[in-house]
Amino acid sequence: MKDLMGMMNQVKQMQERMQQMQEELSEMAVEGHSGGGMVKVVMNGKSEMQKITIDPSLMKADEVEILEDLVLAAINDAKSKSDASMQEKMQSVTGGMPLPPGMKLF
Repeated sequence: MKDLMGMMNQVKQMQERMQQMQEELSEMAVEGHSGGGMVKVVMNGKSEMQKITIDPSLMKADEVEILEDLVLAAINDAKSKSDASMQEKMQSVTGGMPLPPGMKLF
């Protein structure tokens, strides 16, 4: 019975750390770049876009595809950085304990 109580306390502590981590991820800002910084995207740690900045020199009707590619590249850069930050925080919450395949905590 004592082992069960200890395990329940650990689960509760992990849930509290997860809640705190989710709040931290929501407040975090990760910036992605492309085109030498001509396109910038800011995402929070939950991969929600917060802001996009496009250099006005890229606003040319005959170069729309280039602009679209740069926007996608900046988004992917920010997403990659956001995912890396989330993974790092997850390892601190779970103590490096691997999660079963397909299990998502948020």
